[in-house]
This record gives sequence, C-alpha cells and structure tokens, in this order.
Amino acid sequence: MSETFDPWKLAAGLGIFLVGMFMLEEGVKVLSGKSFRRMIRLHTHGRLRAIGSGTLVTALLQSSSAVSLMVLAFVGAGVMSMQNAIGVVMGSNIGTTLTIWIVAILGFKLKIESFALPLIGLGGIGLIFFAPSTRKHHAGRLLIGFGFLFLGLDYMKGSVESIGRNFDLSMVPTYGLWIYLLAGTLLTAVMQSSSASIAVVLTALNSGLITFDIGVAMVIGANVGTTITIILGSLGGIPAKKRVAFSHLVFNVVTGVAAYFSISILVWLIVQIVDIPSNGVMGLALFHTLFNLMGVLLFLPFIGLLTQQLYRLFPDRKLLLTRYINNTPAEVIEAAASALRQEILHLLQQCQLYGSRLLHIEPQVSFAETPELLKKIGKTVSLERLYEDIKLLHAEIFAYYSRLQSQKLEEGEAKELERMVYASRNIMNSIKNFKGIRHDFDEFEAADNTYLDSQLALFRQRLAGLYREMDAIRKMESREAQYQHLLKLFVKVEAADKLCISETLQAVAEGRIKKLEISSMLLVNRLFTQGCRLQIFSLKDLLLSQALISNFDHALDMKEILEEEKGREQEGPPAPETAAENL
Repeated sequence: MSETFDPWKLAAGLGIFLVGMFMLEEGVKVLSGKSFRRMIRLHTHGRLRAIGSGTLVTALLQSSSAVSLMVLAFVGAGVMSMQNAIGVVMGSNIGTTLTIWIVAILGFKLKIESFALPLIGLGGIGLIFFAPSTRKHHAGRLLIGFGFLFLGLDYMKGSVESIGRNFDLSMVPTYGLWIYLLAGTLLTAVMQSSSASIAVVLTALNSGLITFDIGVAMVIGANVGTTITIILGSLGGIPAKKRVAFSHLVFNVVTGVAAYFSISILVWLIVQIVDIPSNGVMGLALFHTLFNLMGVLLFLPFIGLLTQQLYRLFPDRKLLLTRYINNTPAEVIEAAASALRQEILHLLQQCQLYGSRLLHIEPQVSFAETPELLKKIGKTVSLERLYEDIKLLHAEIFAYYSRLQSQKLEEGEAKELERMVYASRNIMNSIKNFKGIRHDFDEFEAADNTYLDSQLALFRQRLAGLYREMDAIRKMESREAQYQHLLKLFVKVEAADKLCISETLQAVAEGRIKKLEISSMLLVNRLFTQGCRLQIFSLKDLLLSQALISNFDHALDMKEILEEEKGREQEGPPAPETAAENL
C-alpha cells in the first residue's frame, strides 16, 4: 500500500488547489471588487439584508475570509454598524458552502480533465495575449483559477485512490470524533482556507479513508479554523475591529459546538435525503450547509444582545486628548481663541514627538527641558497609536473651531482663528510627510551603505536642531525676536536641503550610492524639508502678529526673487542673436 502512495502528488494537488483558490479570488475581486464592496457597504441595513448580502458576496467571491476582512475595514472606518457586521459575517459562512457544492458536484461526478484543462489553456492564452491592466487578462486569471481548483482536486484524488482500494477502516484507532474536529480546525488554521481543508476531507471520504462521521467532525472543525484569518487581521486594531473578529469567533465556535452535539440528528436528516454509502460527498456538502443555516437561525434573535456584550468586552478608548479647549466655552471668544492657540501648539508638540520617535531621537537631544507630554507617553505608545491620537486631536481642534464659527465674530477675530486653523493643517501635513518616509528611513538604516548612514545621522541632527530652536523661539517674549529667529531658522532649513542635494550629487559622481537609492534619497530629503518648512510656517501663524506674518511672507518672496536673479546672472548674458531679437 505504501509503495503505491505518492505523498508528493498529494502535496502538489493541495498546492495547485490553493493556487487556484487564490487566483479565483483575486480574479473575481479585480473584475467586480468595487461592486462587492459597494454591496457590503450599502446593502446591509437590517439583519436579514446583511445576512443575505454576506451570503451572496461570499458565494460569488469564493472567500469568507476576504469578506470578513472587508467587514473589518468598513467597521473600522465607521461606515457599518456592529449589528450589520455580525449579520454579514453570519451570511459569509453560508456563502462559503457554495465552493463545497461545486467541488462535490463537479469534482467527484465528472471527468475533471474534460473541463479543467480547457479552462487552464484558455486562461493561459488570456494572460499572454492581453495586457495585465485589462479585464480580459483578469478573466484569464479567473479561468486558470477554476482550472487549477479542479486539477488540484484530481491530483489529490489520484494520490489517495490506491490507499482507498485496500484500506481497512477498522485499522483507524477510535479516539472519538473530537480529535477529528480538532484536526479539521488545525488543518484550516494552517492553510488559511476552509474550502481547501474541506476539499481534502471530501477527497478522503470519496476514497474511503474516513467514515462519514469523521468527515462531519472535520468539516465542523474547518468552520472553526477559518476564524484565524480574521482574528489575525484584527490584532493591534481598534476596538471595533476586535468586536467583529470576536463575533466571528463566537458565532463559529458556538455553531460548531451545537453542530457537534447535534451530529446524530443532522446525520439522520441527511440520510433521509441522500444515500450516504453511495453518495457521501454530497451528504457532507449538505451537512456543511445545514449546520451553517442552523447557526444563523440560532444567533438571529440574539444579534442585539451579542452586540451589547461585545461593546462591554471591547469598549472604545476614551482618552482626553485635548488639554485646553475641553473646558473652555466657545461663547467667550477671547478665552476660546487663546485656548485654541494653546491646543494647536500642543498638536505641534505631538507632531514633534512623532518625528523624534520616528528617527529614534532622545527627548533631551531635541528639547532643553523634557516636555510633560514625553514623560506621560514615554516609549510605551506605538507610532501607529500616536499617529491615530494626533489625528483625533486635530479632529477635536477642527470641531471646536467650527463651534467658534457659529459665534458672532469680528473681522479681526475671524482672520485670527482662520490663521490658527491653517497652522493646524500645516502641522498635519508635516506629520503626513514624516509618516510617508518612515519606510525609507528604515531602509536607510538596514542598507549597507556608509553614505546613507551618514545622511541618516544628518537627518537626525537636522530634526533635533529644528526642534531645539523652535522650542527656544516659543519661549521668547518678544515677537520681533521670534520673527527674526524664525526667518533665520527657515534659512537654515533651506541651506541643509541644498547641502543634502549637493552631497548626493557628489556621491552619485563618486559611485557611493546606487541608482535606486538616488531617487529614494532625493524624495526623502524633499518630503523631510517640506515637513520642516510646514512646522516653521505653523509656528509663524501661531506666534506672530498679522504685520510680522506679512513681513515674513514678503521676506520669503524677496528671497525667491533674489535667487532667481542670481541664477540668471550665473547663466551669463544672452547670446548676441538673442539680444538682437529682444531689441
């Protein structure tokens, strides 16, 4: 028996099946992904509609995990309620049974080569002759996916048929059905696809390697194991995502337990419809559908209660992110304007904390005195969490500003508030620039290149120096002094920008930097410099009077004009014929 069994053929069949599932899912998502997302987002109002949409989209997309991850994203974005999300998750469990019916009906009833090979052939031609961005190219991926799905199943069937012909089921130890339920769970958790693990179970049942009862237990386990994907997708996420993942886990585990203890009843019901000895594969597909329907009926009346418990288990974080505007009424304009300015300076400090953490700069290097904010947060908060908190703080600032707009404001007060909000927008654009080059900084640090190492150290020096000087400017009592030092600081930022560009050009000429690293270096320097400029502009709008702001802007305009004149002088006088033409 062992001489005729080819384990590599079984492994190859499983691999081809999984590739087919992946290509099928990707092809459908590209061809109709927006339609599916729109359906999930818009057509899920009410429990029954949510369940129906989850069922339909999963049946067409052939992946309950993909639908569940969509739900995670929509709930995280606040465009789907928790109750509707639970309904979609429940419906996705029913929808995923379509894959099993396709495998059971076509994969074990028809000659696979008669349709699998033509599908792969036509799909391959589509991939070669059509551009990757076209729908015909992705339709080819879809056809190949279907072809691989059944070709992999055929390989798995062929690898175990020789065992099945001489296999004696009495040789299988009687550990109890629970051990097979656990095996189905682990198999699905490893493969990240309940459809693939159930296809393996169907193949084993068709070849006589397992009994129908064992197959039933493993199918229940596969349903539980499919929750691993969505749980992994929710790790480190906001509470809303954790609620969706936990609801999926609770639904599948409770449904699995109920099905396990109702196996005898469900099997009796299936026996009345299907002849198990001659058509066990169809019976197993029917069981998979029945116990998922049973789970939906079991949970449908308790969706509201489950939602309440999930909110208690994973409550939303309620942090007081604001320091000054939370206790200042918008009706007192003078006090409100002062509180808003202080809050935006607080936002700037948060932004500087993010930049320091991003480039691994110690607080004492960037600030003369360690701000209370750094003492409070320290290094326990992740950069992702800090960025989310900064976005929430900015939202609170903008909401407070909108409340101030509803008050009766004089023209000068309105312009002052507008300048302050403009400063907050500059701060947020600055932090977005730093966030955008975080990956590049990590690559510089990992690269074995002395030039990139030296530039990374210079970026740290540039940012630490900027923060030290901005901190000192904030503490100055004279606005005129603040104006002068802000101009000098801006000139320093511009000089550092030009120095970085010239040093990079020299490194290119000397071959000390690779071609791909050149564009990365120039892009990082541009975004970094722009982020520094925006922080200076924000401080200008928060600290200076309108007259000094106008002087600052005028000085920058004059600087640009002088630089243009200097550039024209360096180019030299025009050629004689050009001068004649000008005359």
